[in-house]
Amino acid sequence: MHITFMLHNAYGIGGTIRTTFTLAGTLAEQHDVEIVSVFRHLDRPTLGAPGNVRMSHLVDMRKDSEGFAGNDPDHARPATVFPRGDHRHRQYSRLTDTRIAGYLKSLEADVIVGTRPGLNVQIARQARRGPVRVGQEHLTLDSHKALLRREIGHHYGLLDAVTTVSEADAHAYRTRLALPGLRIEAIPNSVPEPRLPGSDTTAKWVVAAGRLTETKRFDLLIRAFGQVVAVRPDWRLRIYGAGDASGNEKGALRALIDELGLYNHVFLMGPANPIEAEWVKGSVAAVTSRLESFGMSLVEAMRSGLPAVSTDCPHGPREIITDGVDGLLVPVGDTGAIASALLALIEDDTGRARMGKAARDNAARFDPAPVAARHEALFTELAARHGGGPPRSALGEGLLRARGTAGSKAYGLRHRISGAVRRRRAG
Repeated sequence: MHITFMLHNAYGIGGTIRTTFTLAGTLAEQHDVEIVSVFRHLDRPTLGAPGNVRMSHLVDMRKDSEGFAGNDPDHARPATVFPRGDHRHRQYSRLTDTRIAGYLKSLEADVIVGTRPGLNVQIARQARRGPVRVGQEHLTLDSHKALLRREIGHHYGLLDAVTTVSEADAHAYRTRLALPGLRIEAIPNSVPEPRLPGSDTTAKWVVAAGRLTETKRFDLLIRAFGQVVAVRPDWRLRIYGAGDASGNEKGALRALIDELGLYNHVFLMGPANPIEAEWVKGSVAAVTSRLESFGMSLVEAMRSGLPAVSTDCPHGPREIITDGVDGLLVPVGDTGAIASALLALIEDDTGRARMGKAARDNAARFDPAPVAARHEALFTELAARHGGGPPRSALGEGLLRARGTAGSKAYGLRHRISGAVRRRRAG
């Protein structure tokens, strides 16, 4: 099969980029795979694209390149196809609308895969009839604003399938959206086997990694670790990561460390790429998020042989950790429970080693090969259904397109009217 993945920007840094590269590279061992990046701002991908996958881009934002698109008049005009509800909307324009449409209409692939809701909507609205159209959800339905959920409901019916990274989110898509006939499958992200030997769980370090944002609740972890230090002052905590466009809690976390007098016990290490060398230096992993779409850091830590203490937050951790076997689940927001679980592992050398081995064994199910096989099976089945022609009649597809367009226009009109009313009141 010829499989194409469409990314927002394959030259940036992020979990979606990393997992797409891993999946694309694994599928490319048996198939013709391409990654098309809507934007390009660097000469080479920061995360290093797989060598067996072709790369292309649609809008070149490198100012020193011959194809620089930043001066195109359409670049300054707001997008009308890319949905307003996607938080990347301001980066899209009439230029991206046009170039994505041109690419999709000439697409020769058997399967086209979108990797964020905004691109899934564009694929639904603009891809020609013929290729299998798949939309990936790397976050969760609940994490999207009401506007984006409405746009998903208007347009996803034109896709052949949607994949989520957790069963809980797949259930939300099936039960809360009226999308009859749309295939919805839960397929987790994959994490390659570490190139380094796993942790022996003897080092007196707890390790955490993730974006330094409010959602990750590293403040809870720091407070909990203060309770740990009161009992076991010989243990330390390293937190890896940086802020992002949604926020940066580094200053607040540093102030909290100083306030609690933990400056000799808790360390903000900054980002690390690759992270596996840092996991294996630790003996326990910690995740204290209030929300996780999947739990990449959990899987990375477990693949490196670390048992984890994690909040039992929606949606991923409970589908990754077997409580009491390869890690411990604790209530969301409960500092005392986090501290108690950390101490339970810290105080039990034998149990910690046993759970670390179980973590590494159980996390093997997230290896790229079995995860790619599930995608391949889905694509193959959907492509076979397309073998006799697209599964919907031209009339049926036309009706779905008309419904989606009408819904988007109606909301757009309400949006403009409400904006005018607000401006009048403000004036």
